[in-house]
Amino acid sequence: MVVARADCPARRVPDGTPLTIPKDTFVTITQALGGNYTVTYHGQMVRVDGTDAANLGLEPELLSFPEPSDDLIHEEQVWEALKTVYDPEIPVNLVDLGLIYEVRVDQNARLVDIRMTLTAPACGMGPVLVGDVEYRVRLVPNVDKVKVELVFDPPWSREMMSEEAQLETGMFF
Repeated sequence: MVVARADCPARRVPDGTPLTIPKDTFVTITQALGGNYTVTYHGQMVRVDGTDAANLGLEPELLSFPEPSDDLIHEEQVWEALKTVYDPEIPVNLVDLGLIYEVRVDQNARLVDIRMTLTAPACGMGPVLVGDVEYRVRLVPNVDKVKVELVFDPPWSREMMSEEAQLETGMFF
């Protein structure tokens, strides 16, 4: 349990409605993965962006990469960045959940183009997760632009999850 040290922006899970956790409010951290936090606030599950960690008295978790030795975007670093984005309800990153369908790197445009989906098409956290993906991938050396396309074909199913993720969530049959 922590006490908010300052008013803290958050989004209600799963609909994504913005709200503010007032200063001096007790919250319970239920998930702290990938630099973001899922907390319980007045009986609601809410997500606090890692950039607001100090408002909860927490240290932000920073994603960093070695100094680039060339001017190229390295796709393995893009995947590394994507593995730091977690679903706020499920303690599994988007890659292992099977939500990232495709990553294309355009070296000339210094652009990373990503096709991804959500566990449910009506998920209100979709824009938040897309924003997380854009933010994290822009931290990869030599990336100037990130384009994320949200697609729902093929529809996501648990079979798209890694075996580790299926075991972690109890969905391995």
